[in-house]
Amino acid sequence: MKPDHIILAADDDVAIALADLPAGHVAAGVTLTTAVPRGHKFARHAMAPGTQVRRYGQIIGQATAAIAAGDHVHVQNLGMSDHAQDYAIGADLRPITPATEARTFMGYRRADGRAGTRNYLGVLTSVNCSGSVARFIAEAAEKTDWFRALRNVDGIVPIAHSSGCGMAGDNEGYETLFRTLQGYARNPNFAGILLVGLGCEVMQIPALVGQARLRADGQFHHMTIQEQGGTRRTVERGVEALRDLAQVAERCTREPVPVSELVIGMQCGGSDGYSGITANPALGVASDLLVAHGGTTILSETSEIYGAEHLLTRRAVSAEVGEKLLSRIRWWEDYCARNKGEMNNNPSPGNKRGGLTTILEKSLGAVAKGGSAPLEGVYLFAEPIDRKGFVFMDSPGYDPCSVTGQVASGANLIVFTTGRGSVSGYKPVPCIKVATNSEMYARMDEDMDINTGDILEGVTLEDKGREMFEMFIRVASGEVTKSEALGFGGAEFVPWQIG
Repeated sequence: MKPDHIILAADDDVAIALADLPAGHVAAGVTLTTAVPRGHKFARHAMAPGTQVRRYGQIIGQATAAIAAGDHVHVQNLGMSDHAQDYAIGADLRPITPATEARTFMGYRRADGRAGTRNYLGVLTSVNCSGSVARFIAEAAEKTDWFRALRNVDGIVPIAHSSGCGMAGDNEGYETLFRTLQGYARNPNFAGILLVGLGCEVMQIPALVGQARLRADGQFHHMTIQEQGGTRRTVERGVEALRDLAQVAERCTREPVPVSELVIGMQCGGSDGYSGITANPALGVASDLLVAHGGTTILSETSEIYGAEHLLTRRAVSAEVGEKLLSRIRWWEDYCARNKGEMNNNPSPGNKRGGLTTILEKSLGAVAKGGSAPLEGVYLFAEPIDRKGFVFMDSPGYDPCSVTGQVASGANLIVFTTGRGSVSGYKPVPCIKVATNSEMYARMDEDMDINTGDILEGVTLEDKGREMFEMFIRVASGEVTKSEALGFGGAEFVPWQIG
């Protein structure tokens, strides 16, 4: 018989239902006082109001009302609590044993030494005002005979957004957008970039281009609509520029590349009570495998590690790295305070329906994506990742925005775990979707690439992590993911608009 519950740590105050359990059912040695949905928590013993409640062996909140043994533990009786932690920077630092086998994927080697997993052309915009024209250019180019004749180019990606003007020109928001646009222009999954502006915006094209070449391979053109003389002339000139870029991109071919050149952005969205049990820890195993092979994995969503940051600082390779992470936590606390928000605004309604109650609980499950490797570095949103290993990039918990920062930082592959069923894609970077439970996987099998619900049926985390790792290599080599096949990626460029 399949187990009906799981206890994640010996001193946990709650157990997790693995099926919809009725009132009166006996599980974990207690009789349920009410029905408990799958993925939700029930009390292993009585708890008085104010009691700190533990899951994963960590505090997830405190009882806001008296809880009896067998009670459903959720929003009606569990809330946020003081979660001061012992950050003990570096105390749990354990190096990952390097892999003995040399693995490769078939990728595109770029002039700057990095490797792409796809071979796109991009039409990047400096401002929302040029977004429609960027789409007109891409659509016109895709109708040409020269485009239809291409064999090695994956497509043209117009990248429109809602910012670039109506903003200060020298503050944190400007610097964040600046890094994001430059990062996309340099992402190794692009074989060439056309940058289009209006001309009078705050985010000026000359500033983005800078003194040196924006791309090491010279595969870069830029123009403004005002200088070209309007929409029609800009579209005509833009199509010509793309044709020039395509001639070079068409000569790019896949070649064996060490897996150490993979840079994987790790995300979770639409999480449920199983996320921290199945998909996220399995991804943590896969992350450690890639790090052992010399690759890079990026954990993000600062507001979704809140309350679990001590699990990362204790793995930091230096005091500087640990303190940099804590400085971002303090930034977020101040950000929420001055904007009259709260860190516990997350979990979302969908997360709560899936069994997650507080941000502390959600964060403890989210951090599991990071495995056990040392924390090598902490980066600002869209800041270029300049070292190998497991790293953290600051970002909001809004998935498209967080992935946008990871792609700008240099990610050439995204892995996204979901329990509720998030659907999205992130051109030019392929996205692997991982389901946390078998029910949702069966219901949304056309969107999900991997099911980790079978971990609850006996498949080990190690085996599932190895399965993910092998899929990393296949997708990096050209295997099409479900989100790519469905055509996702045209609406998910979401720069972080601070404020």
